[in-house]
Amino acid sequence: MNRDWLEKDFYAILGVDKKATAEEIKKRYRKLARELHPDKNPGNAAAEERFKQVSEAYDVLSDDAKRSEYDEARTMFASGGYGPGGFGSGSYGQGGYGGGMGGVNLEDLFGGGSSGDFSDLLGGIFNRRGRPQRARRGADLESDLTLTFDDALDGVTVPLRLSSDAACQACHGTGAKAGTVPRMCPTCDGSGQTARNAGGFAFAEPCVSCKGRGLIVDDPCTTCRGSGRGVSTRTVQARIPAGVKDGARIRLKGKGAPGERGGPNGDLYVSVRVEQHPVFTRKGDNVAVSLPITFAEAALGSEISVPTPRAGSVTLRIPAGTANGRTFRVRGKGYRRSDGTNGDLLVTVEVAVPQHLSSQAREALEQFAQQTADHDPRKDLHAMATQGNRS
Repeated sequence: MNRDWLEKDFYAILGVDKKATAEEIKKRYRKLARELHPDKNPGNAAAEERFKQVSEAYDVLSDDAKRSEYDEARTMFASGGYGPGGFGSGSYGQGGYGGGMGGVNLEDLFGGGSSGDFSDLLGGIFNRRGRPQRARRGADLESDLTLTFDDALDGVTVPLRLSSDAACQACHGTGAKAGTVPRMCPTCDGSGQTARNAGGFAFAEPCVSCKGRGLIVDDPCTTCRGSGRGVSTRTVQARIPAGVKDGARIRLKGKGAPGERGGPNGDLYVSVRVEQHPVFTRKGDNVAVSLPITFAEAALGSEISVPTPRAGSVTLRIPAGTANGRTFRVRGKGYRRSDGTNGDLLVTVEVAVPQHLSSQAREALEQFAQQTADHDPRKDLHAMATQGNRS
Protein backbone atom coordinates (compact mmCIF):
# COMPACT_ATOMS: atom_id res chain seq x y z
CA MET A 1 0.00 0.00 0.00
CA ASN A 2 1.12 3.57 -0.75
CA ARG A 3 1.67 5.68 2.35
CA ASP A 4 0.37 8.79 0.56
CA TRP A 5 -3.08 7.23 0.35
CA LEU A 6 -3.65 7.93 4.04
CA GLU A 7 -3.35 11.67 3.53
CA LYS A 8 -5.51 11.95 0.40
CA ASP A 9 -9.28 11.79 0.07
CA PHE A 10 -9.66 10.26 -3.38
CA TYR A 11 -13.46 10.41 -3.16
CA ALA A 12 -13.33 14.17 -2.60
CA ILE A 13 -10.80 14.60 -5.42
CA LEU A 14 -13.17 12.91 -7.87
CA GLY A 15 -16.24 14.52 -6.27
CA VAL A 16 -18.11 11.26 -5.67
CA ASP A 17 -19.73 9.67 -2.63
CA LYS A 18 -17.85 6.96 -0.72
CA LYS A 19 -20.63 4.55 -1.69
CA ALA A 20 -20.42 5.41 -5.39
CA THR A 21 -20.59 2.50 -7.82
CA ALA A 22 -17.78 1.62 -10.19
CA GLU A 23 -19.81 3.00 -13.09
CA GLU A 24 -20.42 6.31 -11.29
CA ILE A 25 -16.70 6.63 -10.56
CA LYS A 26 -15.80 5.91 -14.19
CA LYS A 27 -18.36 8.41 -15.48
CA ARG A 28 -17.11 11.14 -13.17
CA TYR A 29 -13.46 10.47 -14.04
CA ARG A 30 -14.09 10.65 -17.77
CA LYS A 31 -15.86 14.00 -17.37
CA LEU A 32 -13.01 15.49 -15.31
CA ALA A 33 -10.32 13.99 -17.57
CA ARG A 34 -11.87 15.63 -20.64
CA GLU A 35 -12.07 19.01 -18.87
CA LEU A 36 -8.57 18.91 -17.39
CA HIS A 37 -6.52 17.15 -20.09
CA PRO A 38 -3.25 19.05 -20.85
CA ASP A 39 -4.05 19.11 -24.58
CA LYS A 40 -7.22 21.06 -23.78
CA ASN A 41 -5.48 23.35 -21.29
CA PRO A 42 -2.09 24.19 -22.82
CA GLY A 43 0.17 26.06 -20.42
CA ASN A 44 -2.26 25.72 -17.49
CA ALA A 45 -0.13 24.29 -14.66
CA ALA A 46 -3.06 24.19 -12.22
CA ALA A 47 -5.20 22.14 -14.61
CA GLU A 48 -2.28 19.78 -15.29
CA GLU A 49 -1.72 19.21 -11.55
CA ARG A 50 -5.45 18.64 -11.02
CA PHE A 51 -5.44 16.18 -13.93
CA LYS A 52 -2.66 14.19 -12.23
CA GLN A 53 -4.61 14.12 -8.94
CA VAL A 54 -7.78 12.94 -10.66
CA SER A 55 -5.86 10.23 -12.54
CA GLU A 56 -4.25 8.97 -9.31
CA ALA A 57 -7.62 8.89 -7.54
CA TYR A 58 -9.24 6.95 -10.38
CA ASP A 59 -6.34 4.49 -10.50
CA VAL A 60 -7.08 3.52 -6.90
CA LEU A 61 -10.88 3.68 -6.83
CA SER A 62 -11.37 1.87 -10.15
CA ASP A 63 -9.49 -1.17 -8.86
CA ASP A 64 -11.63 -3.22 -6.47
CA ALA A 65 -8.65 -4.57 -4.52
CA LYS A 66 -6.97 -1.17 -4.19
CA ARG A 67 -10.23 0.50 -3.25
CA SER A 68 -10.98 -2.05 -0.53
CA GLU A 69 -7.47 -1.70 0.89
CA TYR A 70 -7.71 2.09 0.77
CA ASP A 71 -11.11 2.15 2.50
CA GLU A 72 -9.93 -0.15 5.29
CA ALA A 73 -6.81 1.89 5.94
CA ARG A 74 -8.65 5.21 5.93
CA THR A 75 -11.32 3.87 8.28
CA MET A 76 -8.74 2.58 10.74
CA PHE A 77 -6.66 5.74 10.86
CA ALA A 78 -9.71 8.03 10.94
CA SER A 79 -10.71 6.35 14.21
CA GLY A 80 -7.55 7.71 15.86
CA GLY A 81 -5.39 4.68 15.51
CA TYR A 82 -5.95 1.20 16.88
CA GLY A 83 -7.31 0.91 20.34
CA PRO A 84 -9.11 3.38 22.66
CA GLY A 85 -6.03 5.57 23.21
CA GLY A 86 -5.18 6.11 19.54
CA PHE A 87 -1.70 5.30 18.33
CA GLY A 88 -0.14 5.57 21.71
CA SER A 89 -2.22 2.79 23.24
CA GLY A 90 -1.70 0.12 20.62
CA SER A 91 0.69 -2.80 21.12
CA TYR A 92 3.68 -1.77 19.04
CA GLY A 93 6.42 -2.70 21.42
CA GLN A 94 9.22 -5.13 20.72
CA GLY A 95 7.35 -6.75 17.90
CA GLY A 96 7.19 -3.53 15.85
CA TYR A 97 3.80 -2.04 14.96
CA GLY A 98 1.67 -5.15 15.28
CA GLY A 99 -1.58 -5.69 17.11
CA GLY A 100 -4.32 -3.14 16.92
CA MET A 101 -7.89 -2.35 16.35
CA GLY A 102 -10.43 -5.07 16.88
CA GLY A 103 -7.93 -7.89 16.49
CA VAL A 104 -6.77 -6.63 13.09
CA ASN A 105 -3.05 -7.12 12.63
CA LEU A 106 -1.63 -4.02 10.95
CA GLU A 107 1.19 -5.91 9.31
CA ASP A 108 -1.35 -8.24 7.69
CA LEU A 109 -3.52 -5.31 6.64
CA PHE A 110 -0.68 -3.48 4.91
CA GLY A 111 0.94 -6.52 3.34
CA GLY A 112 2.85 -7.51 6.45
CA GLY A 113 5.52 -10.11 6.94
CA SER A 114 8.11 -7.61 5.76
CA SER A 115 9.12 -5.18 8.46
CA GLY A 116 10.92 -3.06 5.90
CA ASP A 117 7.75 -2.47 3.86
CA PHE A 118 5.76 -1.76 6.97
CA SER A 119 8.31 0.65 8.37
CA ASP A 120 8.37 2.50 5.07
CA LEU A 121 4.56 2.75 5.19
CA LEU A 122 4.47 4.34 8.65
CA GLY A 123 7.80 6.14 8.45
CA GLY A 124 6.21 9.41 7.31
CA ILE A 125 3.52 9.26 10.01
CA PHE A 126 5.70 8.46 13.02
CA ASN A 127 8.65 10.50 11.71
CA ARG A 128 11.11 7.63 11.75
CA ARG A 129 14.56 9.21 11.97
CA GLY A 130 17.20 8.99 9.29
CA ARG A 131 14.94 7.70 6.50
CA PRO A 132 16.55 8.72 3.18
CA GLN A 133 14.62 11.16 1.03
CA ARG A 134 12.83 9.84 -2.00
CA ALA A 135 13.93 10.31 -5.58
CA ARG A 136 12.23 13.26 -7.22
CA ARG A 137 11.04 13.53 -10.81
CA GLY A 138 12.51 16.37 -12.85
CA ALA A 139 10.40 19.37 -13.77
CA ASP A 140 8.55 19.63 -17.06
CA LEU A 141 9.95 22.24 -19.46
CA GLU A 142 8.33 24.43 -22.13
CA SER A 143 9.90 25.50 -25.42
CA ASP A 144 8.72 27.38 -28.52
CA LEU A 145 9.70 26.30 -32.03
CA THR A 146 9.13 27.88 -35.43
CA LEU A 147 9.15 25.57 -38.46
CA THR A 148 9.15 26.27 -42.17
CA PHE A 149 6.23 25.03 -44.25
CA ASP A 150 8.44 22.36 -45.84
CA ASP A 151 9.76 21.07 -42.48
CA ALA A 152 6.20 20.57 -41.27
CA LEU A 153 5.39 18.45 -44.36
CA ASP A 154 7.51 15.42 -43.49
CA GLY A 155 8.70 16.11 -39.93
CA VAL A 156 12.16 17.16 -38.82
CA THR A 157 14.68 16.64 -36.01
CA VAL A 158 15.83 19.94 -34.54
CA PRO A 159 18.26 20.84 -31.73
CA LEU A 160 16.67 22.74 -28.83
CA ARG A 161 18.78 24.58 -26.29
CA LEU A 162 17.17 24.29 -22.86
CA SER A 163 17.87 25.87 -19.50
CA SER A 164 16.60 24.18 -16.34
CA ASP A 165 17.21 23.92 -12.62
CA ALA A 166 20.08 21.53 -11.78
CA ALA A 167 22.76 20.86 -9.19
CA CYS A 168 25.18 23.75 -8.71
CA GLN A 169 28.37 22.98 -10.63
CA ALA A 170 30.57 24.74 -8.07
CA CYS A 171 29.49 22.68 -5.04
CA HIS A 172 28.02 19.69 -6.94
CA GLY A 173 24.68 20.21 -5.24
CA THR A 174 25.84 20.14 -1.60
CA GLY A 175 25.33 23.86 -1.08
CA ALA A 176 28.60 24.03 0.91
CA LYS A 177 31.69 26.05 0.06
CA ALA A 178 34.60 24.16 -1.51
CA GLY A 179 36.58 22.32 1.16
CA THR A 180 33.61 22.07 3.53
CA VAL A 181 30.69 19.67 3.85
CA PRO A 182 27.15 20.09 5.16
CA ARG A 183 26.19 18.55 8.51
CA MET A 184 23.11 16.52 9.33
CA CYS A 185 20.16 18.57 10.49
CA PRO A 186 19.77 18.07 14.27
CA THR A 187 16.06 18.86 14.15
CA CYS A 188 15.02 16.03 11.82
CA ASP A 189 18.11 13.83 12.09
CA GLY A 190 18.65 14.11 8.36
CA SER A 191 15.21 12.87 7.30
CA GLY A 192 14.07 16.25 6.01
CA GLN A 193 10.71 15.77 7.74
CA THR A 194 9.14 16.46 11.12
CA ALA A 195 5.83 15.32 12.56
CA ARG A 196 2.85 17.57 13.27
CA ASN A 197 0.34 16.16 15.74
CA ALA A 198 -3.33 16.59 14.93
CA GLY A 199 -5.48 15.06 17.65
CA GLY A 200 -3.89 11.65 17.88
CA PHE A 201 -2.83 11.65 14.24
CA ALA A 202 0.68 12.65 13.15
CA PHE A 203 1.34 14.19 9.74
CA ALA A 204 4.77 14.46 8.13
CA GLU A 205 5.84 17.87 6.86
CA PRO A 206 9.13 19.39 5.63
CA CYS A 207 11.56 20.31 8.36
CA VAL A 208 11.63 24.10 8.88
CA SER A 209 15.27 24.08 9.98
CA CYS A 210 16.71 22.54 6.83
CA LYS A 211 13.73 23.21 4.51
CA GLY A 212 13.35 19.52 3.80
CA ARG A 213 16.95 18.90 2.68
CA GLY A 214 18.03 17.01 5.82
CA LEU A 215 21.30 18.98 5.82
CA ILE A 216 22.54 22.23 7.38
CA VAL A 217 25.12 24.32 5.52
CA ASP A 218 27.31 26.39 7.86
CA ASP A 219 29.62 27.82 5.18
CA PRO A 220 27.48 28.25 2.04
CA CYS A 221 28.71 28.06 -1.53
CA THR A 222 29.22 31.56 -2.94
CA THR A 223 27.86 30.58 -6.33
CA CYS A 224 24.47 29.19 -5.29
CA ARG A 225 24.38 30.83 -1.81
CA GLY A 226 23.87 27.51 -0.12
CA SER A 227 20.86 26.34 -2.11
CA GLY A 228 22.81 23.64 -3.94
CA ARG A 229 20.89 24.51 -7.10
CA GLY A 230 21.99 26.21 -10.27
CA VAL A 231 21.05 26.54 -13.93
CA SER A 232 21.93 23.83 -16.41
CA THR A 233 22.04 24.60 -20.14
CA ARG A 234 21.94 21.69 -22.55
CA THR A 235 20.93 20.86 -26.11
CA VAL A 236 18.43 18.08 -26.86
CA GLN A 237 17.47 16.61 -30.23
CA ALA A 238 13.71 16.92 -30.63
CA ARG A 239 11.89 14.90 -33.28
CA ILE A 240 8.89 16.83 -34.64
CA PRO A 241 6.43 14.44 -36.33
CA ALA A 242 5.34 14.81 -39.95
CA GLY A 243 2.22 16.84 -40.63
CA VAL A 244 2.47 18.91 -37.45
CA LYS A 245 -0.05 21.75 -37.45
CA ASP A 246 0.45 25.39 -36.58
CA GLY A 247 -0.29 25.87 -32.85
CA ALA A 248 0.32 22.22 -31.94
CA ARG A 249 1.78 21.35 -28.51
CA ILE A 250 4.01 18.28 -28.61
CA ARG A 251 5.04 16.27 -25.56
CA LEU A 252 8.54 14.74 -25.65
CA LYS A 253 8.77 12.27 -22.79
CA GLY A 254 11.94 12.34 -20.69
CA LYS A 255 13.38 15.42 -22.43
CA GLY A 256 12.68 17.78 -19.52
CA ALA A 257 14.74 18.70 -16.47
CA PRO A 258 16.88 15.95 -14.86
CA GLY A 259 15.44 14.24 -11.78
CA GLU A 260 16.92 14.49 -8.30
CA ARG A 261 18.42 11.62 -6.32
CA GLY A 262 18.04 9.21 -9.21
CA GLY A 263 14.52 10.27 -10.15
CA PRO A 264 13.34 10.24 -13.79
CA ASN A 265 13.59 13.23 -16.08
CA GLY A 266 10.60 15.46 -16.63
CA ASP A 267 8.92 15.96 -20.00
CA LEU A 268 9.43 18.65 -22.62
CA TYR A 269 6.42 20.39 -24.15
CA VAL A 270 7.13 22.07 -27.49
CA SER A 271 4.70 24.70 -28.85
CA VAL A 272 5.01 24.76 -32.65
CA ARG A 273 4.40 27.64 -35.03
CA VAL A 274 4.46 26.88 -38.76
CA GLU A 275 5.45 29.74 -41.07
CA GLN A 276 3.15 30.67 -43.92
CA HIS A 277 4.26 29.81 -47.46
CA PRO A 278 4.08 32.43 -50.24
CA VAL A 279 2.51 29.92 -52.67
CA PHE A 280 1.03 26.97 -50.79
CA THR A 281 -1.64 26.74 -48.09
CA ARG A 282 -2.77 23.80 -45.98
CA LYS A 283 -6.18 22.12 -46.19
CA GLY A 284 -6.25 19.18 -43.79
CA ASP A 285 -3.67 16.69 -45.09
CA ASN A 286 -3.72 18.35 -48.52
CA VAL A 287 -1.76 21.29 -49.92
CA ALA A 288 -3.58 23.89 -52.03
CA VAL A 289 -2.19 26.20 -54.72
CA SER A 290 -3.80 28.74 -57.07
CA LEU A 291 -2.64 28.47 -60.71
CA PRO A 292 -3.06 31.51 -62.97
CA ILE A 293 -3.85 30.63 -66.61
CA THR A 294 -4.68 32.69 -69.71
CA PHE A 295 -8.08 32.77 -71.41
CA ALA A 296 -6.59 31.02 -74.41
CA GLU A 297 -5.18 28.21 -72.23
CA ALA A 298 -8.59 27.73 -70.57
CA ALA A 299 -10.48 27.83 -73.88
CA LEU A 300 -8.10 25.82 -76.07
CA GLY A 301 -6.54 23.57 -73.42
CA SER A 302 -2.88 23.37 -72.50
CA GLU A 303 -0.19 21.55 -70.52
CA ILE A 304 1.24 23.71 -67.71
CA SER A 305 4.09 23.14 -65.24
CA VAL A 306 2.86 23.41 -61.63
CA PRO A 307 5.21 23.79 -58.62
CA THR A 308 4.79 21.24 -55.85
CA PRO A 309 5.95 21.15 -52.23
CA ARG A 310 9.43 19.79 -51.52
CA ALA A 311 10.86 21.91 -54.37
CA GLY A 312 9.39 19.78 -57.17
CA SER A 313 7.03 20.29 -60.11
CA VAL A 314 4.48 18.36 -62.17
CA THR A 315 2.93 18.90 -65.61
CA LEU A 316 -0.83 19.46 -65.40
CA ARG A 317 -3.04 18.93 -68.46
CA ILE A 318 -5.74 21.62 -68.74
CA PRO A 319 -8.66 20.37 -70.90
CA ALA A 320 -10.16 22.69 -73.51
CA GLY A 321 -13.09 24.68 -72.15
CA THR A 322 -11.91 24.63 -68.52
CA ALA A 323 -13.97 26.99 -66.37
CA ASN A 324 -12.44 29.51 -64.02
CA GLY A 325 -12.14 28.13 -60.45
CA ARG A 326 -11.97 24.45 -61.41
CA THR A 327 -9.80 22.38 -59.04
CA PHE A 328 -7.52 19.55 -60.15
CA ARG A 329 -6.05 16.95 -57.79
CA VAL A 330 -2.44 15.75 -57.94
CA ARG A 331 -2.09 12.60 -55.86
CA GLY A 332 0.54 12.13 -53.13
CA LYS A 333 2.04 15.63 -53.06
CA GLY A 334 0.51 16.75 -49.76
CA TYR A 335 1.33 16.27 -46.07
CA ARG A 336 2.78 13.03 -44.74
CA ARG A 337 0.16 11.15 -42.68
CA SER A 338 0.80 9.01 -39.61
CA ASP A 339 0.26 5.83 -41.67
CA GLY A 340 3.07 6.80 -44.07
CA THR A 341 0.83 7.91 -46.94
CA ASN A 342 0.64 11.47 -48.28
CA GLY A 343 -2.22 13.86 -48.87
CA ASP A 344 -2.78 15.47 -52.28
CA LEU A 345 -1.99 18.74 -54.05
CA LEU A 346 -5.15 20.69 -54.94
CA VAL A 347 -4.61 22.98 -57.96
CA THR A 348 -7.30 25.62 -58.56
CA VAL A 349 -7.08 27.43 -61.89
CA GLU A 350 -7.75 31.17 -62.08
CA VAL A 351 -8.18 32.81 -65.49
CA ALA A 352 -6.00 35.92 -65.53
CA VAL A 353 -7.54 38.85 -67.47
CA PRO A 354 -4.88 41.05 -69.13
CA GLN A 355 -4.89 44.63 -67.88
CA HIS A 356 -3.32 46.14 -71.01
CA LEU A 357 -3.89 45.15 -74.65
CA SER A 358 -1.96 46.09 -77.75
CA SER A 359 -3.88 47.36 -80.77
CA GLN A 360 -3.36 44.04 -82.53
CA ALA A 361 -4.55 42.08 -79.50
CA ARG A 362 -7.61 44.29 -79.12
CA GLU A 363 -8.48 43.85 -82.81
CA ALA A 364 -8.08 40.07 -82.54
CA LEU A 365 -10.25 40.02 -79.43
CA GLU A 366 -12.97 42.08 -81.13
CA GLN A 367 -12.97 39.65 -84.05
CA PHE A 368 -13.28 36.79 -81.58
CA ALA A 369 -16.26 38.50 -79.95
CA GLN A 370 -17.96 38.86 -83.32
CA GLN A 371 -17.33 35.21 -84.16
CA THR A 372 -18.87 34.07 -80.88
CA ALA A 373 -21.71 36.59 -80.69
CA ASP A 374 -24.32 33.79 -80.96
CA HIS A 375 -23.04 32.36 -77.69
CA ASP A 376 -24.70 34.22 -74.81
CA PRO A 377 -23.88 32.70 -71.41
CA ARG A 378 -26.55 34.96 -69.78
CA LYS A 379 -29.50 34.27 -72.08
CA ASP A 380 -31.51 32.38 -69.45
CA LEU A 381 -30.43 34.50 -66.48
CA HIS A 382 -33.28 37.08 -66.57
CA ALA A 383 -35.92 34.42 -67.21
CA MET A 384 -34.76 32.39 -64.25
CA ALA A 385 -34.67 35.51 -62.05
CA THR A 386 -38.27 36.42 -63.03
CA GLN A 387 -39.48 32.87 -62.40
CA GLY A 388 -37.86 32.93 -58.98
CA ASN A 389 -39.66 36.17 -58.09
CA ARG A 390 -43.06 34.68 -59.02
CA SER A 391 -42.58 31.62 -56.86
